[in-house]
Amino acid sequence: MGFPNAGPRVMPDIASEPHAPFAGRLDWVGMAGVEVPVTLPLEDGRIATAPARVAASVDLHRRDARGIHMSRLYLLVDRALGDRPLSPGALRALLAEFLASHSDLSRRAMLRIAFEHMVRRPALVSGNTGWRSYPVTISAALEADRMDLEVAFTVSYSSTCPCSAALARQLIQEKFLADFGAVAALEHERILAWLGSEQGIVATPHGQRSTCEVRVRLDPGRGDFGIVALVDVVEAALTTPVQAAVKREDEQAFARLNGASLMFCEDAARRVQAALDVSPGVLDFWTRVSHHESLHPHDAVAVASKGLAGGYGPGLACDAIGG
Repeated sequence: MGFPNAGPRVMPDIASEPHAPFAGRLDWVGMAGVEVPVTLPLEDGRIATAPARVAASVDLHRRDARGIHMSRLYLLVDRALGDRPLSPGALRALLAEFLASHSDLSRRAMLRIAFEHMVRRPALVSGNTGWRSYPVTISAALEADRMDLEVAFTVSYSSTCPCSAALARQLIQEKFLADFGAVAALEHERILAWLGSEQGIVATPHGQRSTCEVRVRLDPGRGDFGIVALVDVVEAALTTPVQAAVKREDEQAFARLNGASLMFCEDAARRVQAALDVSPGVLDFWTRVSHHESLHPHDAVAVASKGLAGGYGPGLACDAIGG
């Protein structure tokens, strides 16, 4: 049975009603884990597409407002990230749209985009190539005319312990003396064979896969994020990034690199610190290296930063909703 003279159907909007019992400003309100594809310009001019998880939020400045318009944020994210390649300028425009859509409620907007960035990497010696995947998070915040921009990524590398290497060398020396100490004249071929045997090389240093987390604060006026260039800076500093395509000659070259680049976690952190300190466009940074020990059941960890922001820590990505 219908209602006579019923006007146009109006759906209730509870979020727009005042919420006096618990009035108060909120730092951030929004969504986390929004599933969208993102496109990113590559260094060779191509465009890559990757699935991403997005956190979008604004502050709730009005004390009496019950909530924000989350559907507006979602639609803006969907349209912007689906249609435009990622760039600092595109993120600034999107954050400005967040604020325009909440002009009566909000003064600050934030966005976090997490995805895997695939890069084709050459083998060390063989001439083969393989794919490497780098976890990347881009975070941006806008308040008035000020925009903060941060790129975070993780690099995997190998670390060989200097202490373990020294102890292994001592054992090899002792074994050499035990096998050849009483020999008056040493034969070249016999020593060469001994060096190539398991009986001669009685100890090897322990090494482990390690990770370097990096967060850099960038000039928001730049034209791109420079993700691969930043990764290259860190990998060059560490010298032993993990490899994709590996033949025996590549594995031997990797063993040589590890032997020439023994490092504690403190050494690794200082290497990255020194490299990022002089990297163009990096306003500030924070890095944490973790050596996932093969000797211990725990990790060895070191943290370094530039610290221009006054104790710059993990940064925007940890402030975002869902961070």
